Amino acid sequence: MTAGYDPYAGQPGNQQPAPSPPPADGSETGQPPAPEAGAPARPGPLPPKMEPPQLAPPPAAAQPWSGPGSPATQSWPTPGSPVVAAPQPRSAPPVHPPAGFPGAAPPPAARRRVSWPGVVALVLALFLAVVAGLQAVQINNLADQLAAADDRLADAQASDGSRFEGLEGRTGELEKQAGDVFNPEAISTVALPSVFRVSAGNSGGTAFAVGKPAEGGGTNLLTNYHVVESVWTSGGREVFIERRDQRFPAMIVRVDERNDVAQLVTTGAFTGLVTATEPVKSGQQVVVVGAPLGLEDSVTTGVVSAFRTMPGGGPSMIQFDAPINPGNSGGPVINGAKQVVGIATAKVADAEGVGLAIPIATACDGFQIC
Repeated sequence: MTAGYDPYAGQPGNQQPAPSPPPADGSETGQPPAPEAGAPARPGPLPPKMEPPQLAPPPAAAQPWSGPGSPATQSWPTPGSPVVAAPQPRSAPPVHPPAGFPGAAPPPAARRRVSWPGVVALVLALFLAVVAGLQAVQINNLADQLAAADDRLADAQASDGSRFEGLEGRTGELEKQAGDVFNPEAISTVALPSVFRVSAGNSGGTAFAVGKPAEGGGTNLLTNYHVVESVWTSGGREVFIERRDQRFPAMIVRVDERNDVAQLVTTGAFTGLVTATEPVKSGQQVVVVGAPLGLEDSVTTGVVSAFRTMPGGGPSMIQFDAPINPGNSGGPVINGAKQVVGIATAKVADAEGVGLAIPIATACDGFQIC
């Protein structure tokens, strides 16, 4: 430590008094002699100087000052000299004792460091919580909307089912009404593929496929007996059915001379026409299909005039006004429902608009092929 340097100089409460000079009388006790009468008072002995604690050397800038009034140049008073107050040293920079030294000031509080990752994680967690809450609310709303939509869909389906049932009933009624509407074109479209021209020796007429397929395959056909009579009576059984440029052999299977009906069978497969289960009534419209004078696929229309029983015990006949001619014999008479109601057989000679047909029930009951 530098001589004369007092680290506590200039600090309040730490100023030391100037050292006292050695006694004038040479005594070693260090006690000053009693003052003489009338002599000015002398300063008492100074207290012993306390050794400062061992401190770290001061910074380079904190150097003790020297000059007038410094401890190095201070003169001690002599006996009989006036007492002059010691000059106060300049204030030196404060020196703080190291931490942990008795009386040392506590170190300033350390700044609290902010943990940014933790802050970011907290903010992110809060954000995710808010998003999850919003999504939960949206899912709940969507569930309610879906439930409402399901209810509306169920109501709509029930309503549609009721309307559909009503439409089905209405459609059935319309179909029935449409069936009741007489449409010769539609009837002809269904009938013509099943109607053929018959060639039996020197005779000719018409035949049509009917009912279910024949036993052993092939097709059953109906015609008038008088169309194949010459072949049948001569012992022959083979005739030919023709349609446009096609010709198929057919066999006479059975005949009903009284009712003028004959059954033919051919090996070809053709669609049979549907037969009516109820008798015709007066005023019903009919279509007659045949080959008058050999002109195949001829179609005429008319109405049922009456259902008559022929005099002399003859078979019952359907009277209609559709024009027929030689060659129409054996052709089908069809109602508006596309069902065969009779077999055209003849026309009254010397009369116009008077045609006759055998009821289809007579042929079906006699041959059991309808």
